[in-house]
Amino acid sequence: MAITLLVLNIQVPVVNPHAGHGCRTLGCELADQWPVYAAYVVSFLTIGIIWINHHVMIRRLREPDHMILFLNLLLLMSIAVLPFATSLMAAYLRKSEGQHLAAAIYSGAFLVMSLFFSALNRHLLVVKPDRLSEQIPVERRRLILARSISGVMPYAIATALAVVSSYLRLAICGALAVFYAFPIASGGDAATAE
Repeated sequence: MAITLLVLNIQVPVVNPHAGHGCRTLGCELADQWPVYAAYVVSFLTIGIIWINHHVMIRRLREPDHMILFLNLLLLMSIAVLPFATSLMAAYLRKSEGQHLAAAIYSGAFLVMSLFFSALNRHLLVVKPDRLSEQIPVERRRLILARSISGVMPYAIATALAVVSSYLRLAICGALAVFYAFPIASGGDAATAE
């Protein structure tokens, strides 16, 4: 699972007490890796919430069709890219060159994931509601879908803002992870979108 691969980005720091400059203690080296920790937390929360919301979405399904399986495959492919994008973001966050491209790739990966998640949710709730295990009123389906699609625009903004500030991009994605962690506007069942 992609979420377990994220931890591979966190390396045990090497302390060189004889270094002429930079960190000479373990505490300093650990603190110096804060971009890795920040990217890890944002990505871990996002993938975890995707997993929860995916479970809720699929639990509503009585039986899939070919398009549901294909959209689900695309969603899983986009999630599998997140550990790479996280590693890239963490490695380049504080660099003087490449940090904006790394941030754009990171937020772009989240944007693609949210597009596939929304497309799958739309297919289930609008195109093939007859495939649902139980009837969901149209208003409720619209509410679930609106919450699902609401993540697309902030991810698009974060991707565009990556050229301005990679830190701002990380903050936006972190805020979205927190937003989707709560079942607001989902009508009471588990969180229902990304």
